Amino acid sequence: MRRMLLAACAVLAAALTVSVPTAAARAEAPAPPPRAAAPELPAPTGKLPVGMAAVHLKDADRADPWVPGQRRELMVSVWYPAAKPSGTRAPYMTADESRTYLEAGAEDLPPQVPRDVLSTVVTHAGVRAAPVRARGGLPLVVLSPGFGMPRATLTGLAEELASRGYAVAAIGHNYEADGISFPDGPTTTCVACAHRDYPKVGAVRAADVSFVLDELTGGRPAWRGGPRLDPGRVAMVGHSAGGFSTVPAMLRDARVRAAVDMDGSFHFPNDTPLDRPLLMLGKPSRVPGGPDRTWDETWTELSGWKRWLTVDGTEHLSFTDLAPLGERLGLPQQRLDGDRADAVTRAYVTAFVDTHLRGRDAPLLAGPSARFPEVRFHRP
Repeated sequence: MRRMLLAACAVLAAALTVSVPTAAARAEAPAPPPRAAAPELPAPTGKLPVGMAAVHLKDADRADPWVPGQRRELMVSVWYPAAKPSGTRAPYMTADESRTYLEAGAEDLPPQVPRDVLSTVVTHAGVRAAPVRARGGLPLVVLSPGFGMPRATLTGLAEELASRGYAVAAIGHNYEADGISFPDGPTTTCVACAHRDYPKVGAVRAADVSFVLDELTGGRPAWRGGPRLDPGRVAMVGHSAGGFSTVPAMLRDARVRAAVDMDGSFHFPNDTPLDRPLLMLGKPSRVPGGPDRTWDETWTELSGWKRWLTVDGTEHLSFTDLAPLGERLGLPQQRLDGDRADAVTRAYVTAFVDTHLRGRDAPLLAGPSARFPEVRFHRP
């Protein structure tokens, strides 16, 4: 996953860099083209403006599972519907997060590429905007990114859901990503990447989700001025490792009422029945009887509402921001147009949470749709 993102960063750096010619070259050559604009995420399609806050959480009761000499700490990005737009756009990543992430794969990155290049991506949320008032609290969607991937790679989906009235909390699972900046300490790296202990990753993330829910939906807000949340309406959506972590999270915590796995193989034991809704959304090879039998095994243990969908023309990263960003950088991540892949993800995840957190009828989940012919339903 990192190699594909690094290639995209190289293209971005080339687009944003303007060389300084010599005096002779200036006399002979035409003026250089204007500096290219930074890539922008697709705008959310909901009616509400979006606010965003980065929240630092400390679990004094738990040792960090990857660095046992420390207590568990998390950075969480929270998006929410705002009463009015903020004048300051939220950063995609901090410069330190971008630098740390890119340095982790420096052998694949040309030396002229600025290491803070990912901090230039344009978002659509305002920092610390005042939240809307919601009677009973906002429904909450927890996001968990892929293994080694920054939580920022799910920003587009978060902004979409927030513009439609959801609070969204993307968890930066400490030491499971290269590039998590804390306000009072260094930017951390992916210690867990050296182990590849996926069942442990699932168990750790399940504990992280429970802790985040305690902090965000408890008697006090996690930060002053934050939106009120409804602890009875919580869903989890994850990509890759975050996707397979939805099962242990639901088995551990009854507050997670429904979940979406976006192209994650299930590395957690699949022999425990689960009666809550689960949407499995993946690339074309994740078909029944395909190379990843963990989807078949998990499917048989789902006794509640369930759907198994694949999207033609997609790859593993197509369910993240890298689909539209790769398209803008001239480095598509899949055969399907990047903006189209992004639109599919937003539409089906939104339909899912609307159904299970708001009780709304979502015909999109009933079967194949003429609006999205690339989406295939499987019923093994």
